[in-house]
Amino acid sequence: MDFQPSERCADFKQRLEAFMAEHVYPAESLYAQQLRESGNPHHQPAVMEELKVRAREAGLWNMFLPDAELGAGLSNSDYAPLAEILGRSAIASEACNCSAPDTGNMEVLYQFATPEQKERWLMPLLEGEIRSAFAMTEPDVASSDATNIAMSIVRDGDEYVLNGRKWWTSNAMHPHCRIMIVMGKTATEGPRHRQQSMILVPLDAPGVDVVRNLSVFGYDDHEGHAEVLFQDVRVAASNLIAGEGDGFMIAQARLGPGRIHHCMRAIGAAERALEAMCARAVARETFGAPLATRGNVLDWIAESRIEIEMARLLTLKAAWLMDTVGNKHARTEIAAIKVAAPNAALKVLDRAIQVHGGGGVSDDFTLASAYAHLRTLRLADGPDEVHKLSIARRELAPFIPREQ
Repeated sequence: MDFQPSERCADFKQRLEAFMAEHVYPAESLYAQQLRESGNPHHQPAVMEELKVRAREAGLWNMFLPDAELGAGLSNSDYAPLAEILGRSAIASEACNCSAPDTGNMEVLYQFATPEQKERWLMPLLEGEIRSAFAMTEPDVASSDATNIAMSIVRDGDEYVLNGRKWWTSNAMHPHCRIMIVMGKTATEGPRHRQQSMILVPLDAPGVDVVRNLSVFGYDDHEGHAEVLFQDVRVAASNLIAGEGDGFMIAQARLGPGRIHHCMRAIGAAERALEAMCARAVARETFGAPLATRGNVLDWIAESRIEIEMARLLTLKAAWLMDTVGNKHARTEIAAIKVAAPNAALKVLDRAIQVHGGGGVSDDFTLASAYAHLRTLRLADGPDEVHKLSIARRELAPFIPREQ
């Protein structure tokens, strides 16, 4: 594995870091002010639209997509360091049209959609004209096992009829959200992993009821995490993505790159938290000496650097394996980073909060909000326990005798 970034990656890093310093970091306080003054937690601040224009002008648009014509043509290894930089700010990913769940949805449409579906939904998403949501998790079943999903998708002539309830449908509260990719059951018999399908459902389709937004540790996130009720929702049969029973396969294809993005963004957030911890430790005194002279604080700083480096290297290895041998042969590493990166980032944030004292749990700093977001990452895209189970089974496999 070569740790030297490619020339293209180095070029994008330099330009993205300059964009962050010149435009994104200075806009964070204005973004928060405009959001607060609107009185609507899901309002789209004007400064975000300005940032999007500047990002496009700088050639920092759709960097996640490996297609050279529609995206930046970057590999997973090339995009990973850029995702880390984006993860340093809560508003950077949207500014560059690289935010979840849109990235995953666009990848699904890019890989599996028909030409008509791409023209209707993928192109507006790539242009940043609309946003999208992904509806999979359900309140009435343990959705960590995707085969439990109970949403009914029934064929009726030239249409499919959807009935069920979803929640944690991220992005559904965004004012620009227009389309959802919904996962449900088109069959109740046969192989468990061939009963699920994915279908495109416009947010304004009759029978779609956005019931409420779910807060995260008390935060009303801008994009929202909605509970959505589907009551006899009818969509054209042509809205089905790929074929009936392909839902689980599509979900697995969607998760590989997405986990690289999530984990590297988490590492970026951890890096910024470590910087804040160091600055605070030097600036604050207790009992006549700076916090930076205290043995336990020095220990926290050192452990944070070690854990960030380990998480980054493991994530970069997973990205490299995906590029060289494919997602199937990188399954252990993809599962491992989803456990390692959020946990490492949370440890760093917890220490930074402690060093900031009461300020650390307030909204005067970004640490509390970052902690709340990253804690959810231990559940999103499958909880830690599911990934650990998958890793353990593969480790045990060589030691279990095969049936004769």
